[in-house]
Amino acid sequence: MAARTKARKRAVDVLFEADQRRRDPVTLLAERIQLADPPVNEYTVTLVEGVVAQRERLDELISTHAQGWAIERMPAVDRALLRLGIWEILFNDDVPDAVAVSEAVNLATSLSTDDSPSFVNGLLSRILELKPTIAL
Repeated sequence: MAARTKARKRAVDVLFEADQRRRDPVTLLAERIQLADPPVNEYTVTLVEGVVAQRERLDELISTHAQGWAIERMPAVDRALLRLGIWEILFNDDVPDAVAVSEAVNLATSLSTDDSPSFVNGLLSRILELKPTIAL
């Protein structure tokens, strides 16, 4: 597994756990860094901090474009994957958009429900379509 793929998985783990335990993701991440077991990749830190910094905007986009799904009713893993994927698409120019979508879909395949990969792919593809018109 590539380093960035592992970093994404770790970021999803932190975002998911924080969501489930109703904790601040950055505080939880700091605890994981302190434990360093396994060590936390710098890209994991970038992802978690980026998602937290833009969470309101990310959730607004998810709520607007997830037809028929309220964000609070989505599986928590899907919420974390969508937040991370949208953040990479809109706020990280170092990652090609197709890679961000593909990585999120692959993680959905291994971490979430049978329907999640197509749901994540569809929503991220819609955001990608609208990217030129989305005000940041």
